Amino acid sequence: MIVYEYPFNERIRTLLRLEDLHEKFSYFLHQQHPQQHHIALSTIFEMLEVAGRADLKSDLLQELERQKQTLLGFKSHPNVRVTMLDTILADVDRISSALMASQGKTGQHVRDNEWLMSIRGRTIIPGGACEFDLPSYYAWQHRSAEQRFADISNWFAPLAPLFDAIGMVLRLLRESGRPTKMIAQAGSYQQMLQGKVYQMLRLTIDNAPSMIPEISANKYMLWVRFTSHGGDMKPKPYEGDTPFELTLCNF
Repeated sequence: MIVYEYPFNERIRTLLRLEDLHEKFSYFLHQQHPQQHHIALSTIFEMLEVAGRADLKSDLLQELERQKQTLLGFKSHPNVRVTMLDTILADVDRISSALMASQGKTGQHVRDNEWLMSIRGRTIIPGGACEFDLPSYYAWQHRSAEQRFADISNWFAPLAPLFDAIGMVLRLLRESGRPTKMIAQAGSYQQMLQGKVYQMLRLTIDNAPSMIPEISANKYMLWVRFTSHGGDMKPKPYEGDTPFELTLCNF
């Protein structure tokens, strides 16, 4: 199955971009080659660019508190598995406490590191991180994979509470919706949303990379049009009936 996610607002769009960067970072961090660790470090710089909003931390703390109060309201529900609910509440408390304890502006420890900032300044230039531009960085890349892993992990560590919070908020958001089976007749599907506000849409189709959903949505209407790759990879309309699962998520 392939899952496509579509954010309804800039806030969720930012969280999804940061989640994507974190997945990329985690993959390359656990590799061995210096070039793979270069990508991991460059991804930290990308994270700082996306997370530059001053209110991201406070937004996440407020959202986690709202979700905690909502979850507490479920305790008296007869069909709720209390042990599972308590586990989620404990995770929310732990993540909120760690985020609250993090000091300063997001990524300030990187900005205060002149050596890292010199690398960041060169990586935004195409081919700007060659050995003749950054000999000290080139020497660092020749350290052992274990040393590079430890260094990058230490540089990322102050950011970890932020990404734990992002992961929890997106997890709760994804679990808020229920999938519904739909069919896009002749490759097209429309649904009136009647002004109801959603945060994110999840669309699931069978593992068929030949069918690509193009999604547009606002609080009034949702439109999905399926396309497929042409001979030159340019999308062309897909006119067959297409089954899929639709999940509308909202806190």
